[in-house]
Amino acid sequence: MNYCPTVAIVPLGHYVYFQQFEGLYQELSQKAAAFAEHFDASTNVIVTDYVDTVDAAIATARDLKAKDVDGIFMLLTTYLPSALAAPFARYLDVPQILVAVQPLAHLDYKHCTTYMQLANDDVCAMPEISGVYARLDRTVPPCIVAADCQQDSLRREVCSWQHAIAAKAAFKYQKFGYLGHTYEGMYDMHTDPTAFYATFGAHVQMLEMCELAALTEAVAPAALAEKTQCILDTFSIQDPSVDPLTDHVQPEDLAWSARIACALDALIEKHGLRALAYYYKGEAGNLYERIGAAMIVGNTLLTSSGTPLAGEADLKTAAAMLILHALGGGGSFAEIHPFDVTEDCVLVGHDGPHNIAISHGKPVLRKLKKYHGKAGSGIGVEFSLRTGPVTLLSITYLGNGRFKMVAASGISVPGDIPQTGNTNTRVQFPMPVTEFLRRWCEAGPTHHFALGTGDLTPELRKLARIMDIDLEVIG
Repeated sequence: MNYCPTVAIVPLGHYVYFQQFEGLYQELSQKAAAFAEHFDASTNVIVTDYVDTVDAAIATARDLKAKDVDGIFMLLTTYLPSALAAPFARYLDVPQILVAVQPLAHLDYKHCTTYMQLANDDVCAMPEISGVYARLDRTVPPCIVAADCQQDSLRREVCSWQHAIAAKAAFKYQKFGYLGHTYEGMYDMHTDPTAFYATFGAHVQMLEMCELAALTEAVAPAALAEKTQCILDTFSIQDPSVDPLTDHVQPEDLAWSARIACALDALIEKHGLRALAYYYKGEAGNLYERIGAAMIVGNTLLTSSGTPLAGEADLKTAAAMLILHALGGGGSFAEIHPFDVTEDCVLVGHDGPHNIAISHGKPVLRKLKKYHGKAGSGIGVEFSLRTGPVTLLSITYLGNGRFKMVAASGISVPGDIPQTGNTNTRVQFPMPVTEFLRRWCEAGPTHHFALGTGDLTPELRKLARIMDIDLEVIG
C-alpha cells in the first residue's frame, strides 16, 4: 500500500567546453555526487549519467520515463544550451526543479580565468531554460540558487522540495476507501471522486458496510486476543470523568472495539487502501450502527501507523492527513473547538480517528454512553498533541470544481483539556486567537482539517505549486 517515491538528479553540461578545457569535465561531473548528499532517506535518490549532448538528454529522459520517477532535480553545472533540458520538459510530466550550486562564494576577480568562470557558471543557463519551459507550454520549474558555502540553507531547501514531491507521490497508484456516506446536512463534506482523482491521482474505492460486517464476524480468536493486548499496551483506560456521558470501559466494550479493529485491518488489506473516509449512522442499535460506533480505536491505530482514516466521510481531510503524514508531521483528525481568550488559545480536536504517534503522553480511552451528534455508544480516544510547532491543513472543494488548501502554523501549548473522551489540543497563533479564527473562517475551509506536528507551511507552499492547487496560508 505504501509507495516509496524516487527522485532523480540529472547533471547537465556542455560538451563543447570539454573539448576546449582539459579537466573541466572531471571537475563538473563530480558536482552531482556532492549535491546528492543534501537529500535525506525519505525517498530513493538516483543520479543519472552526465548529460552534455542532446542525444544524451533524449536517452536519459526516456530512461527516467521508463523508471517512472516522481521528480527531477536538473543540476546545471555550467552554461548549457536549453535544448538539453527540452526533452525533460516535453516528455516527463513530473515535478522538475532547476538547481544551480556555485562552487565559489565569488570569483577571484583579479586572477579569474575562463576556466574558473565556466566552473562557476551554474546559474548562467537557468533563465534560458526557464524561458524554454514557458515556450513549450510547460510549467516553469522552481529554481534553487545557492553558493556551495551556504550548505545549511541549501540542505533545508532541497529537503523541503524532496518532501513536497514525496507528499504528491503519496497518492500515486493508491486507493482511498469510502465507506458509508457523509454526515447528514454537512454540505462541505461532499467530494466528486472524479475531481479527486484528477487532482490527487488516487482512485476512490466505494465500500459496503455489509462487507465490514462479514469481516467482523470472521475475526479469528488469536487475532482478537493480539489486538486486545495491543490496545491495552497502547492506551490508558480511565474511569468516568466529571462529564456524565463518560462511563467505565467494560471488558465487552474492549472486546468489541478490538474485533472491529481487526475487521478494519482486514478491509484495508483486502482492498489495498492507502486511506479511508467513513461514516455510517445506522438505526435502532442495529449491527451497522454498533460497528460504526466501535470504529474509533481501530481507526486510531491505523491512522497512527500511517493509514489515515477520516470520520464523517470527509475524503478531503483524509487527503490532508496523508499529506501531513508524508511530510513527517503525522496528521490527526480535527476541527475548531471552543477558544480561550484568557490564555489566547483555541482547542482543536474531534471525536473519532486520531494519530497517537504524535500525542503528548499516553493516550486515554474513555467509555461514552452516547456520541454527541451521532448514534450509538462506545469507547472514545482522548489526548493532546505533543507541545511545539504544529500545522493545520484543510482541503476544501470549490464551486469551480477545484480544490483549495487552507493552512496555518501555530504552537501546541500545555494545559488542561476537557475530559470528555475526545482529543483536544491547545493551540496558539502569532496573532490574537479571535483574529486567527476570523481569518481562518473567512478563507472558506471545510470544517475539518488535519493537525500535525512541525511548521510544514514551507513544504505545503511547494506542494501546492507542483500539484497546481490553490493555497491560502493564514499568518
